[in-house]
Amino acid sequence: MQATEQGAVLEDAKVTAFRIFGLISPELKLVEEEFARQARSNVQVIEYLGDYLRASGGKRVRPALTILSNYAVGGDGSNYNSIRMAAVMEFLHTATLVHDDIIDSADTRRSRPTVNALFGNKTAVLMGDWLYMSAFETSLAERSLSILDILTRVTRKMTEGELLQLTTLARTDIHEQQYLDIIERKTAYLFSACCEVGAILGGATASEQKALADYGMNLGTAFQLTDDLLDFTSSDGTLGKGAGVDLLGGKVTLPLIYLMENDPASTAMVQRVMAEGSYESVSRRELMESVERVGALDRARVKADSYAAAARDSLSDLPISEHCESLRSIPTYVLDRDR
Repeated sequence: MQATEQGAVLEDAKVTAFRIFGLISPELKLVEEEFARQARSNVQVIEYLGDYLRASGGKRVRPALTILSNYAVGGDGSNYNSIRMAAVMEFLHTATLVHDDIIDSADTRRSRPTVNALFGNKTAVLMGDWLYMSAFETSLAERSLSILDILTRVTRKMTEGELLQLTTLARTDIHEQQYLDIIERKTAYLFSACCEVGAILGGATASEQKALADYGMNLGTAFQLTDDLLDFTSSDGTLGKGAGVDLLGGKVTLPLIYLMENDPASTAMVQRVMAEGSYESVSRRELMESVERVGALDRARVKADSYAAAARDSLSDLPISEHCESLRSIPTYVLDRDR
């Protein structure tokens, strides 16, 4: 993609994001306030870490999905139950990030030091656990077995995803379906849960609830596929964390799976990078050129596009509304974002 075309795409992504998140900006402000309230503790280090994590920002895509899904089925996404559960979903997401950073030995996220980099792994593990338990404690206030079932299931799936990924580290024999299974568990199930919880709170019918759950699964898969592509194509400054670190940590993502599938001789090059933990013998540029030469990046983008299209299709039977249209626009934002 030429620089001018890429710039135009990123500008379109910013416009799309402004339209999506601007529609529910009052609700997202309430989510921030609720996040702060839920993160309060009489244990000083928890209070400090809660504030630090909240200030780390992010687009709050997951709370937005909960609120928009509520509105899309005719509910009131601004009521306290919706805001409270949107904050719970962000708590769950934040907990996974804290634990992921420990597992990945990550030093930065969103251009800020990670909790483990600042305070060590022991503190980070306990903070992640505290966030998980706080999320479940808050969700109990809903007195909804269906919501608790969804949250329990998604937490189990995310843990399974991490464990499955650990079994594939530094391996070059994984195939596409294994990779997709991992990212569905690690990322897509939480997207799906956000949408499904929002639908339940909005009084959705069984078919509407399923449609939004399917939408979230497809959207979450497209999101993670795009994330893995950005690890190849972005710079450290753009990503807000180290670019190209997935392979250094032994993670073989879809572009590399396609590369080795099309050019088996490239497997040795991939193995060398993982073994050395650096791009010294094999440069990032050299690897990028190989991936582009066999069309692996384009093929991975097509896969992400197909999941984004499936997400939009899942919404076809929902009532027409500006909130449903925002949900329909999110896949475009997901595919075109630069971080």
